[in-house]
Amino acid sequence: MSGGDRRALGRFGEAAAAEYLRQRGWEIVEAGWRCRFGELDLVAQNGAFLAFVEVKLRKNAAFAQAREFVDRRKQEKLRAAAQLYLEEHPTGLQPRFDVAEVYAPQGTQTVRPEIVYWENAF
Repeated sequence: MSGGDRRALGRFGEAAAAEYLRQRGWEIVEAGWRCRFGELDLVAQNGAFLAFVEVKLRKNAAFAQAREFVDRRKQEKLRAAAQLYLEEHPTGLQPRFDVAEVYAPQGTQTVRPEIVYWENAF
């Protein structure tokens, strides 16, 4: 899979996760926010929470569940990026880290991807 295909697939997963959150009353504050530590896929707020959402897209869970790819090293990068985000965008909301697993068997052609959402994932 080429880099462009991988990026398109990632954006597809992020869009699916963002729509999932919007349908549940969340406001998407940022999508694809980049800094020197990496990228925050989605930053969403709802009530007292500001969620930093890591989106993981897979065709299926045959090898492993998508959330298992958010390992300790990735969590550290996400924490560093979130800390910088909060320094630049103080909100007073309670931050937390969520993971959205997006399963799309036909890739970007999947009509209804399955989404499994994990609040306070780490």
